[in-house]
Amino acid sequence: MDALYPRLLVEDFETAARFWEGALRDLLGIEPVKVLPQAGYANWDLDGQAVLVLFSRAAMARAVGTDALPPRPAAQDTSMLVLRVPVVDDAARRLAAHGADIVAAPQDRPDWGPNLRTAHLRAPDGTLVELQSY
Repeated sequence: MDALYPRLLVEDFETAARFWEGALRDLLGIEPVKVLPQAGYANWDLDGQAVLVLFSRAAMARAVGTDALPPRPAAQDTSMLVLRVPVVDDAARRLAAHGADIVAAPQDRPDWGPNLRTAHLRAPDGTLVELQSY
């Protein structure tokens, strides 16, 4: 069995791919394995293990037969990408430099767990991202 990895289904593939390409280069020093704009697909690996896959929401809807469903208004996020990083404040600055908006500044979260520090950002395509260290 292969290890699990996050796959983000994104509305704006080009914006998401551009953001994650710069952000993962900056945070992890990795380049995409492939970026296929026509297919709405991109993936990044580190040491032979998948780190992140982007897939166009429209392409996935076609693949699973839900492309004719009406869009659902989103009053709140239904998922987010959580990244464990060595230093939350530094990682938040780096992602912001790539165009992410900080929606909850870096802060200690003792009620969530001992020594837990988080920041929440919104990637340019709208994906909610939590950075955490503990």
